[in-house]
Amino acid sequence: MGRERLLHHATRRLLLLLPRSRGFSSSAGAAASSREPLHVCVVGSGPAGFYTADKMLKGHEEAQVDIIDRLPTPFGLVRSGVAPDHPETKIVVNQFSRVAANGRCSFYGNVTVGSDVSVSELQKIYDVVVLAYGAESDRSLGIPGEDLRGIHSAREFVWWYNGHPDMCNLAPDLQSTDSAVVLGQGNVALDVARILLRCTSELAATDIADYAFDALRGNTIRKVYLVGRRGPVQAACTAKELREILGLKNVRVCIKEADLVTSTADEEEIRNSRIQRRVYELLSKAATAHKGNISNDQKELHFVFFRRPIRFLPAEDGSTVDVVQLEKTCLKDGVAGKQVAVGTGEFEDLKCGLVLKSIGYKSLPVEGLPFDNYRGVVPNLKGRVLSSESENGTVESGLYVVGWLKRGPTGIVATNLHCAEETVCILLRFL
Repeated sequence: MGRERLLHHATRRLLLLLPRSRGFSSSAGAAASSREPLHVCVVGSGPAGFYTADKMLKGHEEAQVDIIDRLPTPFGLVRSGVAPDHPETKIVVNQFSRVAANGRCSFYGNVTVGSDVSVSELQKIYDVVVLAYGAESDRSLGIPGEDLRGIHSAREFVWWYNGHPDMCNLAPDLQSTDSAVVLGQGNVALDVARILLRCTSELAATDIADYAFDALRGNTIRKVYLVGRRGPVQAACTAKELREILGLKNVRVCIKEADLVTSTADEEEIRNSRIQRRVYELLSKAATAHKGNISNDQKELHFVFFRRPIRFLPAEDGSTVDVVQLEKTCLKDGVAGKQVAVGTGEFEDLKCGLVLKSIGYKSLPVEGLPFDNYRGVVPNLKGRVLSSESENGTVESGLYVVGWLKRGPTGIVATNLHCAEETVCILLRFL
C-alpha cells in the first residue's frame, strides 16, 4: 500500500471513529463535572503530547483522549531526537506505553493536521484540542553559502542516525574529509559531535539505524570543532552531557587557555549558577588534563569559543563546503547573564568538509492557527491559545497548546511534564 493510500486510510479511519458531538456545553458559567464525557484530541505524540494525555486521563475520569501524529509511530522526540547511546533517557517510553494502553486513550498515526484534517475540523468534533506537535524545522543563519552541499542542521543529522523516515536518505558525506564543524555548544551539538567521535564498537550495542551505523564505520572524520559565539562560562550544555563527551576513549580535547580567562561579569555568572560553574570547571580541568598529551592515533575535539560564522566558502567544485569563515567576538554589556557577543572585525578560516548547524529548532505554523513567527510559538496564555500575538488577543475556546509549540524549543524531556501540568490544570479549570 502506497503512502497516499495509507494516509487516506488513516484519515478516513480517524474521522469515522472520532466523536460526533460534544459531551457538554463549554459556555460561560457551565460547570464541568469530572463524570461528564470529555473528548480530547492531542495533536502530536512526543513527550509533551503523552504527558498531556496522562494528566488528562488522571484529571478527568470520563476523558477520552485521541492522540494523532503525522508519523505512523508514536513517541516523537524520544524516538527520533534522543541519541542512541542514551538508552536511559528513552526509558520514559515505558511510561508513555502505559498511557497508550489505557482503554480511554487511542493513537492514530499517518494523520497530518493542516492537510489531512484541519484544526477547525478537529474543534468541531472534539470538546478540547491540545496542540503538541513540537518543532520540526530549523533556524537559519542567513549567511552566504548556507545552501552548500555538506551543510546540514543538527536536527537532520540526529533524525538520520535515529532512522526518522524524513531523513533516511540524507546520506551525509563522512568519507571525504577529516574535519567537521558543529556550530553551537548546547546538548544537541554535543550529541552529534559525540556520535562522530565515538568508537563504532560502542555504537554497535545501541539502537542506531543500521544504515547510519554502516556509514559511521567508514567515517574518516578525525577532528570535530564545536564553535560558540560566547565563552566557556556561557556554554549552553549541561554538566552531564559535557562530562560524557570529555570522557570519550581515544579523543584528545583541545581548549585554548586564553579562552578560559574570566571577566568580572563571568565570575558573577559562575557564582549565580551551579550548572555554569560545573561546566566551566569541567572545561578548565579538561584543558589542563589533555595539555601535551598528543598521540597520532587519537581523534581531536576542539572547543572554539568567541567565534561566529559569517560565511561558508565552497571547494573547487563550487558546490561543496570547504571553509567556514569565522569572526572573532568579544562579550559586550558586562552585565552577568546578559552578555552579548559582538564582532571584533578579525577573521579566520576553518577548513572542513562537513558542517552541522545546532543553532535551534523551529516550530512551523499550521493553516488557520495563530502563530508568532518571531518566537516560533503559538501565542498563548499559560497554554490557552490566543487569537493573536498581542496581549489583547482573545482566547480561542477549547484550543490549547503545550511543549515546544507553547514555550519554544528549550528544556529536556522532563521539562514537558511541568509544561503539560500547567496546560492541563488551566484546561480543567476553564471547562
